[in-house]
Amino acid sequence: MDAITSLFAGFETALTPINLLWALVGVTLGTLVGVLPGIGPALTVALLLPVTAKLPPVSAFIMFAGIYYGGMFGGSTTSILLNTPGESSSIITALEGNKMARKGRAAAALATAAIGSFVAGTIGTMLLTFAAPAIAEIAVQIRPEAKFSLIMLAFVTISATFGGSPLRGLISLFFGLCIGLVGTDLQSGQARFTLGRPEMLDGIEFVTVVIGLFAIGETLYVASRLRKDKASVIKLEGNARMTRDDWRRSWKPWLRGTALGFPFGAIPAGGAEIPTFLSYTLEKRLTKHPEEFGKGAIEGVAGPEAANNAAAAGVLVPLLTLGLPTSATAAILLAAFQQYGLQPGPLLFVTSPELVWGLIASLYIGNVMLLALNLPLAPVWAKLLLIPRPFLYAGILVFSTVGVYSLNNSVFDLVLLAIFGVIGYGMRRFDFPVTPAIIGVILGPTAESFFRTALQQSNGDYSTFVRQPLSAFILFIVALSLIVPAVLKARKQPGVS
Repeated sequence: MDAITSLFAGFETALTPINLLWALVGVTLGTLVGVLPGIGPALTVALLLPVTAKLPPVSAFIMFAGIYYGGMFGGSTTSILLNTPGESSSIITALEGNKMARKGRAAAALATAAIGSFVAGTIGTMLLTFAAPAIAEIAVQIRPEAKFSLIMLAFVTISATFGGSPLRGLISLFFGLCIGLVGTDLQSGQARFTLGRPEMLDGIEFVTVVIGLFAIGETLYVASRLRKDKASVIKLEGNARMTRDDWRRSWKPWLRGTALGFPFGAIPAGGAEIPTFLSYTLEKRLTKHPEEFGKGAIEGVAGPEAANNAAAAGVLVPLLTLGLPTSATAAILLAAFQQYGLQPGPLLFVTSPELVWGLIASLYIGNVMLLALNLPLAPVWAKLLLIPRPFLYAGILVFSTVGVYSLNNSVFDLVLLAIFGVIGYGMRRFDFPVTPAIIGVILGPTAESFFRTALQQSNGDYSTFVRQPLSAFILFIVALSLIVPAVLKARKQPGVS
């Protein structure tokens, strides 16, 4: 009942005219960037961090949440009409949705994706409403050793999940941790990794790092491949709509996809990729029309899209209750919290209940807005795919530069931006995932803080990390996460039995 009472208070916050306006701005902008290939909600939120620094925190996060959910809605348009997944979680949608579009059923594919996203997003937000406070109450009692171990688990599993190689993921994480250590050590007062530059004594602005790696790196990468990546856009005639038979075949996949997506989103490195593939496999086994799979089965769009959006709601559970981001967008949202001097975690529900519950309530409102925007305006969103990429990414480059310069009016920040942009391009070029680096930058100082607190409480006894039961169990899982993949890879080598 406390959750319901708090949710009603959240609706009082979210339903104020100014916050409704920011919710509308967020979902509209989120749908737009979701439709445009290669941009996505993570990059958009990163670009907006300098712009929103002076907004009230509640309004800013309501807009960010709208961008996050809107990006998930809009991503299906790109996958279906252009056969270009903007995110890895949209690969399955492109597989079946584009086949439907080529058969003249683009409207049905877009409709089942939009309505499935609404159903999954709403159910996922309901689960978030009741799960988050319960987890927050338990999380308050977690000791520093276990919190440090949880961050280690997030580091290892996220590094192994993003990208094709766990080793590349760990290298990316190590790079991010090194960047996070730059600045003055708060305990000893010593400068670390500043290279003698006074501008770096306070550390490197996270916004500079994330915009450099994401925005500038993506811009350079796309510019290098413009002549290679050419695809035709399928024209959409009329609004997104479904027949009675489409409804009959879609509602069960929506529910099954939701049931698969939310738990995976809520666990460290669960992400949306695994549940979308599982949903597709499940629907392929349960369908009464197996001959359509691979040729444009509507179940193959409905289930994975629901799983994708349910996972997006699940990602907010560890972010709000434990301060652990499990996706690129969640990592940047964590940075946005820190920009306002807030630390997500169990105490956030006590110290900033208006913000937390206003944010959760806005997710319900945003889902309704997104459904209203996506179904009748599908032809409008489809036309955005015709915008020439050189114009699009040139605008991103200008916006990125202005945004970073506005932080401190510093030319040195622009030099750092260019350096991180080149590094970001190199990471994409050689298949090093960017997300582990971003999470390393954000969570590195937090992990160091918990590590030091645990040692101070145990008088410098390092064994406290294995003597505390929860910490020992989590570290055991971390060890397995590192050892098992290496052993399995070794067994696959030629000559190994």
